[in-house]
Amino acid sequence: MTLPPEAIAQTNVNINISIGTSLNRGRGISCSQGERLLRNRGFRDVRRVDCRGRFFVYRAWRGNTRFEIAIRQSDGRVVDMRRIGRR
Repeated sequence: MTLPPEAIAQTNVNINISIGTSLNRGRGISCSQGERLLRNRGFRDVRRVDCRGRFFVYRAWRGNTRFEIAIRQSDGRVVDMRRIGRR
């Protein structure tokens, strides 16, 4: 009797997002959805900075670099992304 092959999860670590990237196919997002969408694109330790206006602002790590990312609430588009630190 032979064993089935071992399952291997494959992830694409080099998922690129930049200013102008639509995270939700042009649909509006909630603050928690924005946080989840960033995690799904390779960011970790995602923290909400401000979710009170038209733009949601988050801080998150990717690799050894920390970013501040602003996402437009009405369509889920990245409107600003800047590196704010390194480890």
